[in-house]
Amino acid sequence: MARYYFDLHNGEGPTRDEHGTELRSREDIPKELTRILLDVARDELPVGDRMIIAITVRDESGDPVTVASLVFNNEWLDVLR
Repeated sequence: MARYYFDLHNGEGPTRDEHGTELRSREDIPKELTRILLDVARDELPVGDRMIIAITVRDESGDPVTVASLVFNNEWLDVLR
């Protein structure tokens, strides 16, 4: 098992993961990323018409291994008329 750190970047600024999550392998990272992104989106959306939620994953030595993001974009069509 390896420990990975999931640092959140959202409308409130960056939040550094100080505890980390133990995963069996690197292949488990996308599933954990998806879970976190959907939880954050559920809690924070809709805040406005556009929001980007991103997570940078670091390994045990602190090196970044991947980044994932979720973009919410809402366009009011009746305003464009």
